[in-house]
Amino acid sequence: MKIHNPFRVALLATLGVGVGLLVIGSVQNLSTILLYVGTALFLSLGLDPVVSFLERRGLPRWAAVLLTILGVLGIFAGIIIMVVPIIVSQITQLVGQIEALLRPGQWNQLVVNVQDWATTTFPWLRLDEVWAGVQHWFSTLDVGSISTMVGNSLLTVGGALAAGLGGAFIVLILTIYFTASTPSLKSAVYQLVPASKRARFIELSEKITDSVGYYVMGQVSLGVINGILSAIFLTIIQAPFPAVLAVIAFFFSLIPLVGTLTGSTIIVLTCLIPGLGSPTIAIIALVYYLVYMQIEAYVISPRIMNRAVSVPGSVVVISALAGGALLNLLGALIAIPVAASILIIYREVIIPRQNER
Repeated sequence: MKIHNPFRVALLATLGVGVGLLVIGSVQNLSTILLYVGTALFLSLGLDPVVSFLERRGLPRWAAVLLTILGVLGIFAGIIIMVVPIIVSQITQLVGQIEALLRPGQWNQLVVNVQDWATTTFPWLRLDEVWAGVQHWFSTLDVGSISTMVGNSLLTVGGALAAGLGGAFIVLILTIYFTASTPSLKSAVYQLVPASKRARFIELSEKITDSVGYYVMGQVSLGVINGILSAIFLTIIQAPFPAVLAVIAFFFSLIPLVGTLTGSTIIVLTCLIPGLGSPTIAIIALVYYLVYMQIEAYVISPRIMNRAVSVPGSVVVISALAGGALLNLLGALIAIPVAASILIIYREVIIPRQNER
């Protein structure tokens, strides 16, 4: 191919590269806002089945949306009013216990207590040399620098918590807006499709949005069940900070595939904190969560998720890992419904076209 004007071609190519870099930089700068919008849109699709359920009961659209929004706001306010003070109080106690463990001389008494327990429980073990090595290692640590590091970490966590609450408020407002305007948003998107293909596009879109909505509601339901049962069980066995651990169980249950396992591991390890829990409590919690994970996987989850699109296990693993690598927690949350949407397109569009050839 002969280039008649190399300068113009080079100029256009340079401008094209510049525009591409500008777009990429803009997306990176707006990543937080895009994350808020994506999360709110995802949650609004989860609330849409509730609105549709109320509409089928005879309520007009505006009343169904209003009741749904009031319900979300009531739950949000209830969590803040009832749970947050308890969590703050228990976190303060947890920090105090950690600071007490870091005081000079406290570790020696702790080692003695643990050694006495291990010697009584397992008399056939010889732990003297192990305890001596642990004491020597702890004596070499700079407790002052560790305390400073813990203090700086708490300040960082506090700042991140404040930023997270601000982001949660923004997501809440956007979720309310998207929930109220879902039909108009869908209609605007449908108008972009040619009239000859619009009916089929609407059919597939409704299947995808319904699948995403049922998935979100199902995942939240699993989190609520895990959180409530954890709060009751941890209170009965007198585990440390049951309110905090129940909230951990709820939020980690929202993460597909590994969320319940990760949250249960954190809870069991928390029960092992010296001065707060005990090995007995940790073992009881471990047995409970092992049993609960089996019940959730084979009884609760199939019944709750029966209206969402089933996704093969291998696709669940790959999509969750890919989503988490790309968008962190949000990516892990939306990975499975995105995979389900792709499977719907594969089954409803690609396979029929291939069979027609």
